[in-house]
Amino acid sequence: MTRRSLRSWLWVHKWTSLVCTLFLLIICVTGLPLVLKDELEALLDGGLPYAQVPAGTPNVSLDRLAARSRTMYPGEIILSILSDDDEPKIVVFMAASWDAFKADRKSAHWIRFDAHTGQVLKQSKPFDGDGKSFLDIMLSLHRDLFAGLPGELFMGLMALLFVIAIASGAVVYGPFMRKLDFGTLRAAGSSRLKWLDLHNMIGVVTLAWALVVGVTGVINELSTPLFVLWQQTDVRAILAPLRGEPVPPQSELSSPQAALDTVKAEAPDMIATSVVFPGSPFGSPYHYLVWTKGQTPLTSRLFSPVLVNARSGALVSVVSMPWYLRVLEISRPLHFGDYGGMPLKIIWILLDIATILVLGSGIYLWLSRHSSVAAEDRLVASHHASALSPLRGPAP
Repeated sequence: MTRRSLRSWLWVHKWTSLVCTLFLLIICVTGLPLVLKDELEALLDGGLPYAQVPAGTPNVSLDRLAARSRTMYPGEIILSILSDDDEPKIVVFMAASWDAFKADRKSAHWIRFDAHTGQVLKQSKPFDGDGKSFLDIMLSLHRDLFAGLPGELFMGLMALLFVIAIASGAVVYGPFMRKLDFGTLRAAGSSRLKWLDLHNMIGVVTLAWALVVGVTGVINELSTPLFVLWQQTDVRAILAPLRGEPVPPQSELSSPQAALDTVKAEAPDMIATSVVFPGSPFGSPYHYLVWTKGQTPLTSRLFSPVLVNARSGALVSVVSMPWYLRVLEISRPLHFGDYGGMPLKIIWILLDIATILVLGSGIYLWLSRHSSVAAEDRLVASHHASALSPLRGPAP
């Protein structure tokens, strides 16, 4: 590597790291509880327990729960019904109207039923969404800094800078560490030198994981524009023959349970997880949108939508998801590490903590620098002299 190219890689590593470090710390710290999201939600829930029933007890009908929900909140509409396959619960989401929901999504609320008995276990308060829970706050900080789509795109840019910082750090690691055994910590040197060695060692050990999480983080932050693209292309083409027809009122809709049963019969190897009612900004004005997923640990994160005519209950189409949404779906379990049970979650947490150490040590190395220009000159010169400088290595 020439002196000029080495200096260029150092510059890229230093400034991409510095720009994204603060935001990466926020992402890593908020990501820790999100890895244990399911466990923490169960711990902090506070709802009534599920009924103890014999194995194989069937779920209650969605029609029954829909009628119960409308009785509890007359005049409101049902937005969607979630049928959870991990826990015996069915959740009905409601709002005053679709227009109210589109204007303010916080106006929606939900009722959680026991899937076997139909008992109300918990419900959020109408019109305020029951406030934000601890995990909601962590997810908002992690995803968009409470800034919506602009925040998502900004955090996606920070994740991209993180990926560039990792790649450039790997490039400059070799020239400056080639005279040392892997994992060497020079205890006899200065405090800064020890932190430099620790920074380099942890960074290299976690390199592959950090790249995976960084790249999947960039992809996840693009989820909103990718779904908008899908709606404006594939979904619009599917709905084109019905354009201009009136949206059916909920009083004229066919049975949501029948729609679910139709989808189960059509795709017996898939699990139907939710029924989105007509009028949703995430669905169709004329159809029930039934989301299905696979049954293995990986395919359970891959969702496929099925359209059912909301008036007649007839199956319309099993929608094929475009490649970019498949990539998005695959990236989510890889990002959060929640598809392999508790052992994988523990590994993800340890690697997350290691990344926090890399970021923290990088900040220390930057703040404790002497003269950054002079240090880089000595490092580049030492590389070509086949010796290591005790003052500076790959910048954070």
